[in-house]
Amino acid sequence: MSDFLPGLLAAARDARADLLTRLHSEQTDTYRLFHGSVEGMPGLTVDRYGDLLLVQSFHRSLAAGEVAALEAFYADALPGLVPLYNDRSQANSRIRNPLTAEQEVAARLPRQARELGVNYRIQARHEGQDPWLFLDLRASRRRVMAEVAGKSLLNLFAYTCGVGIAAAKAGARFVANVDFAESSLRVGNENIRLNDLATRPRRVHSDVFAALRQFSGLGQPQRVRGKRLPPFPKLEPQQFDWVFLDPPRYAKSPFGVVDLVNDYPALFKPALLATAEGGTLICCNNVAEVDRDAWLDQLQRSARKAGRRIREAEWIEPEADFPSPDGKPPLKTALLRV
Repeated sequence: MSDFLPGLLAAARDARADLLTRLHSEQTDTYRLFHGSVEGMPGLTVDRYGDLLLVQSFHRSLAAGEVAALEAFYADALPGLVPLYNDRSQANSRIRNPLTAEQEVAARLPRQARELGVNYRIQARHEGQDPWLFLDLRASRRRVMAEVAGKSLLNLFAYTCGVGIAAAKAGARFVANVDFAESSLRVGNENIRLNDLATRPRRVHSDVFAALRQFSGLGQPQRVRGKRLPPFPKLEPQQFDWVFLDPPRYAKSPFGVVDLVNDYPALFKPALLATAEGGTLICCNNVAEVDRDAWLDQLQRSARKAGRRIREAEWIEPEADFPSPDGKPPLKTALLRV
């Protein structure tokens, strides 16, 4: 396969020529260079994050010759980048491959990447497994930045607060980032320090269900079915001009179950109720097998049951470094005017 790989990488580079020229002019040095699922090698991704070239394999481990071919190609195509390989082909997508001592130092080094003039902290390896900035959400961050000035935004499942930081950079008057993982919010704090922001985003360290039910006015009881729930921050009801909902595929907590296949409305209803009349709700669903039209119909029915109307709906498509020949990208993002 290493004999064919340079040709695949070159084709991907050529297909992105216009996009990369535009991104560089927009102060962006982070993007996907190779999207193997549709560019000839399923399970392989190559991403640039500032000076980091992050190679990841998900279906099988790369052979030494394939890693060498990748590094040789990009040393010529994009000289100066630091290549690092994460093998995530084992169970639960955990990173398994050992590194040399020199590579380990490089992998743990805090770096900085830029997207649309916003700075983000990046690290090739850390206590989690996913990169600290999801590149396929650039189109959504771009849209938020274009419209959020002077408005409030609630960022749910905020992870490292990328959407919230972008909103604050673009002039949002108030931003709240909600996530249950303290480690992710710490990276979000780093992102805040890397940027000159007129408004400092608020961090809410909480289970999203507990926070969202309170913001939406539904309320979070102390007990459920007679069982006392873990402590959670007390929040006043509040509606936001913008709400960004990007949940994981599946997660279970004492406060509720996130299930993007079988029960998206469990999150959608309180998110909708936390969105002000005339506001905008962006919903993401990253499960490839979910049909986007059926999912949108589910959201519309759920809105009617909640007594709210979706006035307009449109799809935010990933940008050209995430090609989708069939027009059905795994990440579905619906922008709803409500």
